[in-house]
Amino acid sequence: MLQTRDLTKMALLVALACVMAQLSVPNPMGVGMISLITIALCLIGLILPPKQAFLTLLVYVLLGAVGLPVFTGFTGGMGKILGPTGGFILIWPIAYTAVSCLKGTEKSFLRYAVVATVVSIVITYVAAVPYFMSVANIPFTTDGLQKALGILFYPFIIGDIVKAILSAWIATKIKF
Repeated sequence: MLQTRDLTKMALLVALACVMAQLSVPNPMGVGMISLITIALCLIGLILPPKQAFLTLLVYVLLGAVGLPVFTGFTGGMGKILGPTGGFILIWPIAYTAVSCLKGTEKSFLRYAVVATVVSIVITYVAAVPYFMSVANIPFTTDGLQKALGILFYPFIIGDIVKAILSAWIATKIKF
C-alpha cells in the first residue's frame, strides 16, 4: 500500500515531468521537440522503486491522453499519442520502470549514469523508431531505417546522453 509520503513524491515527479516537457525548443529537423523531459523521466526511474515509477509514468501518460496539455509544446490528447512521436510517450512507463528495476539498491553515480543512459535510450528508441516509421509510412527497409534514424535518433542522442548523466548526478544528490 502506498503511503502519503510516496503519493506526494509521485505527484511531485508528475508535476516535474509536466514542467520539464514545456522547457523545449522546436527540432530543426521538423519532428518532435528538444525538451528537458528526459531529465524528469530519468529522475522518476532513478528515485522511485519500480512500482511507483510505473504508476507515476502511467499517470503522466494518462493525463496527456485525456487531453491535458502536459506533453511538449503544451500538447495532449490521443492525436499526440497516435502521432509520429507517440511511440516515445507510450514506451516511457516501460523504459523508465526498467531503469528503476536495474538501478541497484545503493546510490552510485556511475551505475545510475550507465543504467539511465543505456537502458532508457535503448528501450525508448527500439520501440519509438518502428512506431514512427509505421505512422509516417516510412518503409521498413535499410534506407527507411536510416531515414527514420536521421529524423528521430541522430539529432537527439547526444542531448539524451547528457540529460541522462545529469539526472544520474541529481539523483545521487537528492534526499527524497
